[in-house]
Amino acid sequence: MGALHAGHASLLGRAVAECDPVVVSIFVNPLQFGPDEDLDAYPRDVDRDLAVIAGRGASLVFAPSPEEMFPLPAVTTVAVGALAERLEGASRPGHFAGVATVVAKLFNIVGPCRAYFGDKDFQQLAVVRRMVSDLSFPVEVVGCPIVREPNGLALSSRNRYLGPAERDAAPVLHRALLEAATLAATMVAAGQRDAGLVRARLAQRIDAEPLAELDYAEVVDATSLDPVDLLAGDLRLLVAARFGSARLIDNVGITVPGGVPVDAVRREVPRSGRDDA
Repeated sequence: MGALHAGHASLLGRAVAECDPVVVSIFVNPLQFGPDEDLDAYPRDVDRDLAVIAGRGASLVFAPSPEEMFPLPAVTTVAVGALAERLEGASRPGHFAGVATVVAKLFNIVGPCRAYFGDKDFQQLAVVRRMVSDLSFPVEVVGCPIVREPNGLALSSRNRYLGPAERDAAPVLHRALLEAATLAATMVAAGQRDAGLVRARLAQRIDAEPLAELDYAEVVDATSLDPVDLLAGDLRLLVAARFGSARLIDNVGITVPGGVPVDAVRREVPRSGRDDA
């Protein structure tokens, strides 16, 4: 949706390394914003976005206007069932119908392709993958690692909303996720698999930050996003919280083989302290 940063640049780099040609879409999608959300305030700077893209190997930038994408009001939408109704879907009703609808349009415009999405918006990635599978799109969806600032804060266009104190507080999300993943490893090594204890640790750690207003802290199956009672298989720890006017999300993955101590957190390795590289 524009306001490109190093996370987006990493997607472009991966795409250029694996594909030719490469198309970058920039579109602030009105369908995925609720009536009280930040559609009007969402950062837009196409010239800066083009500067981020320049020289990185993209073949085409597709930056349509809302009128070009929706010459008539959209009455046909794509809904992805229960997968889109929990977590972000519960906090932002209708959000994923807007995401799925515009992504379906983009896929139809581009045709058979690989499509690169960041792991930060993990539920979005799951929704798009399920839509592609259910509707037989000729698309391979590729998930890419989260890019973080040196303090662990996941890069996001909405980080621009953070004031200095809020920016100092926001890395608590990543710290809470790592502590909860470490707790899961310790528990499983001791023969304990109660996912509720990991959820509680996540919530407690974030609630302890005065500037954080917790929305959710969850442990889910990494494919279905169903909440789990026991630590087993491929899991995702997901959090969302508000820091002032900025609502931020983050996640980490853990793997718990049956009867074997948990594999360590899949730490996201790309890091950058800059928004333009």
